[in-house]
Amino acid sequence: MHVVVVGGGVIGLTSAYHLAREGADVTLLDARGTGLGASAVNAGWFVPAESMPVPGPKVVVQTLKWMLRPDSPVYIRPSLDPRFVGFMLRMWRRCNDRDQRAGFAAHLRLARSTAQVLDEYRADGMDFEMRSAGLLMAFTQKANLDHHVHNLDLVRENDLDPQVLVGDDVRAHEPLLTDAVHGGIFFPQERHLDPRAFVEALHKRLVDMGVRIVENAPVGSVEVRESGGRRTVAAVRTASGRHQGDRFVLAAGAWTGELAGLFGRRLPVRPGKGYSVDVEPLPLRSATNLSDVKVAITPFSDRLRLAGTMEFAGLDEKVNDVRVAAILRGPQAYLRGWKPPTGTLRPQAGMRPMTPDGLPAIGALPGTDNTFVTTGHGMLGVTLAAGSALALSDLVVHGTRRPELEPFDPARF
Repeated sequence: MHVVVVGGGVIGLTSAYHLAREGADVTLLDARGTGLGASAVNAGWFVPAESMPVPGPKVVVQTLKWMLRPDSPVYIRPSLDPRFVGFMLRMWRRCNDRDQRAGFAAHLRLARSTAQVLDEYRADGMDFEMRSAGLLMAFTQKANLDHHVHNLDLVRENDLDPQVLVGDDVRAHEPLLTDAVHGGIFFPQERHLDPRAFVEALHKRLVDMGVRIVENAPVGSVEVRESGGRRTVAAVRTASGRHQGDRFVLAAGAWTGELAGLFGRRLPVRPGKGYSVDVEPLPLRSATNLSDVKVAITPFSDRLRLAGTMEFAGLDEKVNDVRVAAILRGPQAYLRGWKPPTGTLRPQAGMRPMTPDGLPAIGALPGTDNTFVTTGHGMLGVTLAAGSALALSDLVVHGTRRPELEPFDPARF
């Protein structure tokens, strides 16, 4: 079986890897170089315990307040485009406790037991920094902590052992925290990895496995045969030539929604821009979520990465310095002696693929016989990549649809 994977981010690369391991002959196409954008500039977190979908209670009210501030964690550029308006309305309808908990449970099932797959990647020769140091969520606001404690039953059901730390207990756990931190939740089984090194290691291993990787090759057109109301894709065309396949997998991140239209069914996937900036290392015990200001901090061996913001403003990868400055100020209330760093910094931006319900779309593309999609992972690309790739490869190669894919069926759109 020859499978053509379109998209070379973390989702496309892991999909290609598992497809090849299942015996498929794989070609991977990317519109630019593999592993760029959100796949390289994210926080690098593998955190099933914090895989809550974005839409949730009070999100609408909080977002409307944040839109009045140019440095807020969330920004939505106003637009009268009917598709944008429809997307936002569908997202806001999902901003309730029931849907958010159901989505959280679905993410936990998809990510279950996949931490060991990261170990298998390294055992298979992939070289990237990874730490099993857990994740701390830190809160200056008691109400925010209480909201997250409300959902810990789902985490406990998945044997992730959350530990609620209040007052001095959280500072005993992480001495760098200030007295302004009311409390925290520590998840001991979570991990973080260097995302750029991870995608580079995946690329190298795919080449070693014989996967053909074609970069700087955006798909321009799709050859389709139609019979009995069904569409069978025969090949895709890029500037590099014609690429024929038996199966096609669309994994182009924030670009997948429009790309899917070429295959016959556009999907409601929109870009949510995020930023990261690397500064001098800091001896934090683990990755830390500054929950009230929406800043993620990741300690690597040679640097500290700060990441955050969510901008719904189209496919624009330009860096907004005002938002980067807000990320750099974020730790002031949380970390003792923190001062926003000065000097030469190189902030980066990436486009996260977002769906209206905050859940990925993984499965057969409706209306086609041989095209599949895996996209819409939002801020959970690293967390859900392995689980998505394992389930998708079973579906594409063997026709086996794992039950954990049910909530992510693209046909729901």
